[in-house]
Amino acid sequence: MHIVSPPPSKSRYDRMAPLAVLPVFFGLQGKRVIAIGGSEPATWKIELLAAAGAHVQVLAPVTEWCDELIALAETGASAGTISLVDCHWAPSDLSGAALAVADIEDDAEAFAFTEAARAAAVPYNVIDRPEFCQFQFGSIVNRSPIVVGISTNGAAPILGQAVRRRIETLLPQTLSTWAQLAQDIRGKVMAALEPGPQRRAFWERFTERAFTTQSEPVHLDDEIAAIAAAPPAGRVTLVGAGPGDADLLTIKAVRALQSADVILFDDLVSAEVLELARREAKRLLVGKRAARESCRQEDINAMMLNLARQGKHVVRLKSGDPMIFGRAGEEIEMLERHGIAVSVVPGITAALALASRLGVSLTHRDHAQSVRFVTGHSRQGVLPDTLNWQALSDPATTSVYYMSRRTLPAIVAQLEGQGMSLATPAIIAGNVGRADEQIWRGSLGQAVAAVTDFPLGAPTIFSVGDALNRPPFGAVAGNDARRDDEMLRLAPAPHPLDQQAS
Repeated sequence: MHIVSPPPSKSRYDRMAPLAVLPVFFGLQGKRVIAIGGSEPATWKIELLAAAGAHVQVLAPVTEWCDELIALAETGASAGTISLVDCHWAPSDLSGAALAVADIEDDAEAFAFTEAARAAAVPYNVIDRPEFCQFQFGSIVNRSPIVVGISTNGAAPILGQAVRRRIETLLPQTLSTWAQLAQDIRGKVMAALEPGPQRRAFWERFTERAFTTQSEPVHLDDEIAAIAAAPPAGRVTLVGAGPGDADLLTIKAVRALQSADVILFDDLVSAEVLELARREAKRLLVGKRAARESCRQEDINAMMLNLARQGKHVVRLKSGDPMIFGRAGEEIEMLERHGIAVSVVPGITAALALASRLGVSLTHRDHAQSVRFVTGHSRQGVLPDTLNWQALSDPATTSVYYMSRRTLPAIVAQLEGQGMSLATPAIIAGNVGRADEQIWRGSLGQAVAAVTDFPLGAPTIFSVGDALNRPPFGAVAGNDARRDDEMLRLAPAPHPLDQQAS
């Protein structure tokens, strides 16, 4: 026999990073489980085991039974059974059990319990004693039959609970009903639809509805028949990737990435955003950058059209928001002209990301009553000749000029020519939201000299207006802080009912 061992060093072709533990989901329906101890921590594990359908036999002297355990035994578990036995445990009790869980503080007794479990070939866990555990309980998100388990391998339980709360917000409560329905109709779908694109098309539609509606489909048989009779229809989703931080993606954007067959992405899209895409999805770079060789828009349009005609779900992933200077209008018109279904998922545009980054309100009521997003160059690479410079020179309007690295001197000249003060606050920002982000703050008159420090190829925005005068986060003057404290002191006390609600 010839055995080939992998090299010890990590390869870029590795598909799975090291795991601290192996996540295994253990079926306990109808199986006998031993629980030793009657404390509150033991009661929580007992209820969890019974909810999984186990017949839990609790071994503990009656004097150790806590009120919660007694109440649980009296009311009964949501599934499975719970029986309380007034006794001390013995090694023979573990024989034939599927699992054994114990709440034992004494080291000698805990060691004896683990030895007995090993002898009986029963997986064991001593609650909150990882050195005496063969398996561990993690945090759980319950949308049964969908069950999500989270483990930190005992390193950070509070962090695991925080992860669970995040996941809870992503999974609607109705997902449990949809998952049960999927289980019920799986055989019918497999019999009616061919493996491959047909089945995938059906389950994608099913999943989309599971996450977007509160009710079950009422004509499921008709939908199965329709998909079986027609080839899968391709579609395109224009998705805003935001400024680069994956945490700023919308839930809908993540779902689109998870269902994509092909992703056409700009080179400004960060690796951490692409990491959220379905692993099997094909990824094609179609970036367009200033001062660099770029993929033509016509070629991008042709790729989207050809891939959609093959029945694929194409995600056109754009940095920022697709509807803000992202040429989305041209792409939508082309796709609709050829009968391709297209939808849009918004993202956070660079101007809003910058405002949040600095803590600057673009429409601060004391300084600005409107905001404008302005293109910094035309198709010819110069300032468009249709811009209304008289309106743009109003300092009570916050103007944000996109793609303005090369044209910034001309912008300043136009604004100065319309009478805008050179002392007007201004901000230049490049690569907003990325690791190589650059931000400069000063006045309109200083901006021309300052922009020379920004690379020609970096995506750059230029903001002008009185609202930008606010200091960045952490730089609020002490007088302002004292004023806010005084306002709080003079404010009326909250109503007791309001306090209770909070």
